[in-house]
Amino acid sequence: MSRKRVLVLRALGLGDLLTAVPALRALRRGMPGARITLGAPAVLGPLARESGAVDDILPAVGLEVPLPRAVGPLDVAVNLHGRGPRSHRLLAALAPGELLAFACPDAGYTGGPGWDPDEHEVARWCDLVTAFGFAADPADLDLPEPAAASPAPGAVVVHPGAAFAARRWPAERFAAVAAALRDGGERVVVTGGPGETALARRVVRLAGLPESADLSGRTPLPELAALIADARLVVCGDTGVGHLATAYRTPSVLLFGPVPPGHWGPPPRAEHHVLWAGRHGDPHGRAPFPGLLEISADAAIDAATKALGAVTGR
Repeated sequence: MSRKRVLVLRALGLGDLLTAVPALRALRRGMPGARITLGAPAVLGPLARESGAVDDILPAVGLEVPLPRAVGPLDVAVNLHGRGPRSHRLLAALAPGELLAFACPDAGYTGGPGWDPDEHEVARWCDLVTAFGFAADPADLDLPEPAAASPAPGAVVVHPGAAFAARRWPAERFAAVAAALRDGGERVVVTGGPGETALARRVVRLAGLPESADLSGRTPLPELAALIADARLVVCGDTGVGHLATAYRTPSVLLFGPVPPGHWGPPPRAEHHVLWAGRHGDPHGRAPFPGLLEISADAAIDAATKALGAVTGR
């Protein structure tokens, strides 16, 4: 008997993958023996497979390019990307035997549950697959210990970048936090993707850290995961790195704005400290969101000091 073929679409970023892990695991449990392919950026493949829910990756970024038919005949297609209609139509073009997705009359699909814009991202996808008979646990977010070695064991990780300027806290404030933690005896390193090296260098320089503290542009995802998993503390904005801290239960200080943590924040655990001014806005804005700027460096330093104190006191 041939294995059931399943394609799950989540052609988004790191944080998007990690918030979908509980739903992906529910699909795995509910379809034992199936071959589950995830349509997502190829760079996310190692983490997706480490979750235990995915067999392989179909490289996919966004919704502009049709999905290749290389996956072969599909028994089930699952839309964990959005509510349609474009994502629905991309999957429908592959002629799956069954489509699991939110209802989207514009795409001619009314078989799924309705979309709740106020739902937390983790709960949203858990509720979707649960509606189709795959019981999901929103708390099932943990990833196993990474196989790679950390490039800075036991360091405090400061990650100043974010995909959009609206979610980017000022470099000067990240530097103030980094300097205070360094002065408190912590080893501090600064991370960032290949496009964030100038930002990371600026934080390192303003904080008075050694050049070796700049790890930006040279931590591929497996090494970044290992770094976060072995860190004493992570300080960052509303980014994928924050979701890595959740996945490895690493203590964190997360700076939210303009998206409320009730939509994308970590689960209510003592190790995660969320700072949010209580204001909503456009997460794709081209300038730092005013509500984010209401969070002071002193507030972040205080939260970081408390988080490290809790770690030391365990």
